Amino acid sequence: MLDETTTTAEAAREGSGSAGAAPPPVREWPALDLSGVDFDPVLAGLMEEGPVTRIKLPNGSGWAWLLTRYDDVRSVTNDPRFSRKLVVENDVTRLAPHFIPVDGAVGFEDPPDHTRLRRSVAPAFTTRGVERLRGRAREMLDELVDGVLRDGPPADFTQRLLAPFPLAVVCELMGVPAQDRPRMHEWTNLILSSAQGAERSQRAKEEMCAYFAETMRRRRGTGGEDVIGLLSAAVAAGEITESESVGLALLIQIGGEAVTNNTGNMLFILLTRPDLMDRLRADPAGRPRAIEELLRYIPHRSAVGLSRIALEDVTVAGTRIRAGEAVYVSYLAANRDPDVFPDPERIDFGRAPNPHVAFGHGPHFCVGAMLARLESELLVDAMADRFPGLRLAVPAEDVPFRRGALIRGPESMPVTWG
Repeated sequence: MLDETTTTAEAAREGSGSAGAAPPPVREWPALDLSGVDFDPVLAGLMEEGPVTRIKLPNGSGWAWLLTRYDDVRSVTNDPRFSRKLVVENDVTRLAPHFIPVDGAVGFEDPPDHTRLRRSVAPAFTTRGVERLRGRAREMLDELVDGVLRDGPPADFTQRLLAPFPLAVVCELMGVPAQDRPRMHEWTNLILSSAQGAERSQRAKEEMCAYFAETMRRRRGTGGEDVIGLLSAAVAAGEITESESVGLALLIQIGGEAVTNNTGNMLFILLTRPDLMDRLRADPAGRPRAIEELLRYIPHRSAVGLSRIALEDVTVAGTRIRAGEAVYVSYLAANRDPDVFPDPERIDFGRAPNPHVAFGHGPHFCVGAMLARLESELLVDAMADRFPGLRLAVPAEDVPFRRGALIRGPESMPVTWG
């Protein structure tokens, strides 16, 4: 935990500034539509400026602190003196134009309420809960792959595999029936993008929330191991409110589809670096470690995620953050910290240890991390084993990436094989 006095990590960075020094300048951080897996040049520049900088994003008001060093990111995200709940009450500078959190959303709660909410769905995300899905997930993926192979090349892997597979898995986990899954996919894309405007994004969020509220009312008292069943039971037992259950369902549903973009980024790297794909084909046992390295390396989001607000004055890396000031951490930057990851720009499938923070850290660590790893492993196995000679069907620079998206990834992935 951080301390008002200098921590060990801070002592190692003497000369980075002091609490009494003038604050760093506020840097504009525009919303960039980056192609491929290029690292955000604005973030790279901020990392060079120092461990603690100040930023202004395209929406919201004011400025916020930005932390980019691994130790500071882990410390702050695990420090109760920085609140997510207060963000709801303040118009913090942000990337998204449509910041209207759902009442009781777990992403904007602090312990102990945050702990209470996560406990309601914890059984679905234990090792047993996730492994319960493995066989069904493999069956669903095999069906999709069989269809692609039957139709033959070329194919758009985003449309045929990378989008429908994670959607099917998270809907299976949630308890969303097959006929409702296309609507879920459409709502999620609208919520996670600013391309069609804040009003359309907000309407999609309201429609998804109404769906979950109605579905959970119908399921009340029926039980079940899926997320909707667990949430319905928690509401019936008085452990959480209906609005809290809806907010949690929304977060899990949206988060589940982030796998589409993560695996799309992974596949883009593997298809533009055939030496890496060859290694995966030759060493199936090494694939889980390779996936961890790809998770560390890929720029899976645009700019930064959700902020926190300091509840009291706290000194981080020699810089005094005052009570009431907003703070962002960059997991992308932390994953490129050379003090933790030697030669961080190099993809090293043998990297060990690899304590990346691609799924976050602290109380808000991604609840679906284990499920995301399972899906990534199954998809990488399918790419490496079932598509001999897999390669891009267009030049790498012609692969389109999503525009106006909060989570980065290829909009389509034209491939061929054989």
